[in-house]
Amino acid sequence: MQPLELIATIAGLIHVYLLTRERLIAWPFGILSVAIYVYIFFVSRLYSDAILHVFYIGLNTYGWFHWMRRDQSSKRLPVTRLSGIHLAMVLGAIFLFTLIWGYVMDTRTDAYFAYFDAFTTVASLIAQFLLTRKKIDNWLIWIAVDLVAIPIYLAKGLYLTSGLYGVYLILCISGWLEWRRAQKASLTRIN
Repeated sequence: MQPLELIATIAGLIHVYLLTRERLIAWPFGILSVAIYVYIFFVSRLYSDAILHVFYIGLNTYGWFHWMRRDQSSKRLPVTRLSGIHLAMVLGAIFLFTLIWGYVMDTRTDAYFAYFDAFTTVASLIAQFLLTRKKIDNWLIWIAVDLVAIPIYLAKGLYLTSGLYGVYLILCISGWLEWRRAQKASLTRIN
């Protein structure tokens, strides 16, 4: 599995780095990475992660096409943020669906770390959707996902993947800072 994990890791790093820079070309690298990870996670019996990565293929495709739509006055789709009520709804949904999915995985499969794996799955789907919509809040959710995922992958012996998520953590912090700057610059141009 090492060569596949290495390819998925490199493609994933390129993907997230390019996303932090708001580059459209990021999306094909994401599709390659997540397609390989479907297999890796299935073989590792991290079924929630495997299912998650199937959804990522669709979300990466959606993100690619959504980012191609541009505001008529700018070169890029603008970075925005969730309202307080929408953020509360997102966090509530993450909590509720983590409990539901964790219970299903814990009682119906031989999944490892069922509730933690469920959290990374649910939060990742929501964060990925927010990313496709260029909502800055996605980066904070990704940071939480990375902090949970790193020890899971270490425990499963997926050392490259754990290292990848460590780098993702750094890139997510960078993405949040970069997008904050872009959002502030956009607001300055409007005013």
